[in-house]
Amino acid sequence: MSRYRPPSPPKSAYITQEGAQALLAELKYLWKEKRPAVTETVREAAAQGDRSENAEYIYGKKQLREIDRRVRYLEKRLDICTVVDRFPSDQQRVFLVLG
Repeated sequence: MSRYRPPSPPKSAYITQEGAQALLAELKYLWKEKRPAVTETVREAAAQGDRSENAEYIYGKKQLREIDRRVRYLEKRLDICTVVDRFPSDQQRVFLVLG
């Protein structure tokens, strides 16, 4: 069985101001609060000795990888998104942006 996963379809590059603020708040929380707390937990677990059998250390490292993955995703997403601050002038039609 292969571990290959096809790439996900591209997502919309438009976001509301509230959505952008929510992503920024999550990014700030992960980077400024959660990651330092998990790093401290991993540091304390590493100080206990043998890391190969230390469940706290292994779980903490896994949490750090998940946090770092989410931070990278949020940073890339915020870089490519365009904040939409108004509704289209003609709200009776649907517009698709290709390209």
